[in-house]
This record gives sequence, C-alpha cells and structure tokens, in this order.
Amino acid sequence: MRQHLFAVCSVALLSTGQAAEPFSLKSADFVHQGTLAEKHVLNGFGCSGGNLSPALEWSNPPAGTKSFALLVHDPDAPTGGSGWWHWVVIDIPATSRLLPFGAGKPDGVGLPEGATQWKTDFGGPGWGGPCPPIGDRPHNYHFTLHALKVEKLELPANGSTALVGYMVHANSLGKAILTGTYGR
Repeated sequence: MRQHLFAVCSVALLSTGQAAEPFSLKSADFVHQGTLAEKHVLNGFGCSGGNLSPALEWSNPPAGTKSFALLVHDPDAPTGGSGWWHWVVIDIPATSRLLPFGAGKPDGVGLPEGATQWKTDFGGPGWGGPCPPIGDRPHNYHFTLHALKVEKLELPANGSTALVGYMVHANSLGKAILTGTYGR
C-alpha cells in the first residue's frame, strides 16, 4: 500500500512539474539562421528580388497576451550603429497566429484585421526586403515577435520607429525571435 501511494505521488509531481512549450516563431519560407530567398529580397537599391514578406507562424504566447508586434531589423546595416528597420507591424490581434506570405504589402491587404504597419527605414510602411551592400558579409535579419499586454499601442501618427520600439518593449510580456540571413 505504501509503495503504491509513493508511485501515485511521484507521477503527479512529474506531470505538474513539466514546463509549457516556449513562445516560438517559425516560417515555412526559411529556417532559423537560414538564407532568405530571392522572393524576399528588395526590388530596388540595386537589388532585383520579389520583395515579398515571408510567411510567419507563432505558437504558445505568454498568458495575458492582448496583441502582438513584429519588428524586423538588420543590425548589420552600415548606418553608424542604428541598423535598418525592414518591417514593423503593430496591433496584431491576440487571436492571430500567422502572417501569410506576402502580407507586407504597403496597403496592408494581407494583414489580420486591426494590424497596422509602421514606416520603415525605406520611408514607408510595408515589407522592405534585404539588400545589403555588395561584398558585405551576410547580414542578419531578426524577426522579433513581441506578445504585448495591451490591445493597441497608443502612438502619434507621426511617431518614429524608435518610439514604436520603445512602446513595444515597455509593453512586452515576452518575445520570440527568428533570424534569416542574406548577402550578395
């Protein structure tokens, strides 16, 4: 009887002590640390890619998530240290679990209802694909999805991308990162 009781308690402790799956971000278009395809590369600045945003899918957001924000940044851009913002999407509804391939069009047609794209370093909203200088080592493109504790970020219409980043970080419950690379 005593051995049986010990076995039941051990099983109960093991089953309740397991960690939940982590908040994660993945893409059907590239693997973590993998090369972004020409279909994602900018069509401009000397590059001739398709300039289509990759498909993104996420799972296991933290409890209390009320919206998401996606920040895509190239820290390797030769800008004196500020890097380059390639795509900024805020106010993605908490019920969303994906951004489909090509959702980053400037008009926002492929985004979930309520999501908003912010101005990137290319000067307007929407996906701006990679186009690093010829001869640079491959650049890293960090796709960082933040789970936010607010349904909507309250930002002025003319707010900078730095302000968006500040507000995202101030309201973040957690983040999931997927990195792609590209060089030419």
